[in-house]
Amino acid sequence: MNSATIPLVCIVALPIAIIIILRINATLVFLSLCLGAVLAQFVSSDSSSLTNFIYSANISYTLRPTYNTWRLVLLLLPVVTTMLIMIKTVRGNSKMVFNVLPAIGVGLVGALLVVPLLPKSAAHEIVLSPLWKQMTKAEAIIVGVSAVICLSMIFMMRPKNHERKHAKHGH
Repeated sequence: MNSATIPLVCIVALPIAIIIILRINATLVFLSLCLGAVLAQFVSSDSSSLTNFIYSANISYTLRPTYNTWRLVLLLLPVVTTMLIMIKTVRGNSKMVFNVLPAIGVGLVGALLVVPLLPKSAAHEIVLSPLWKQMTKAEAIIVGVSAVICLSMIFMMRPKNHERKHAKHGH
């Protein structure tokens, strides 16, 4: 593994490890990641306008978020919020086994979304790594398979109908 691959592996592995260790529902984190991607795409330009307004008002502060910084915040805010709220929501070892696949999806899709938003100095070596090139070639497969897995998990989590039928008929 070359030095450019290590940061990419960390970006992919960190959310997977957090999800598994803290027993967080990975499907909900994946959906939050999708929400964050939508927010980053459609809301970030307004966030940049806010930054420009603050600059024009001569309000000085040391942090000057760039457009990509706003996009990164909007991408990750729903993910982090969901992870904090959903700690220890996956109970039982069998459910944890099923939670691993969507967790891997979160790690891979998250990396595909995060790396392009990193500062150029941080992303430069990652983007040149062979692993990143393979990931971007398989981007559609990674996103598609992750989405199908998470959708399947949602269907598996739905309440059983037989419990409601008995309640309706007074049995």
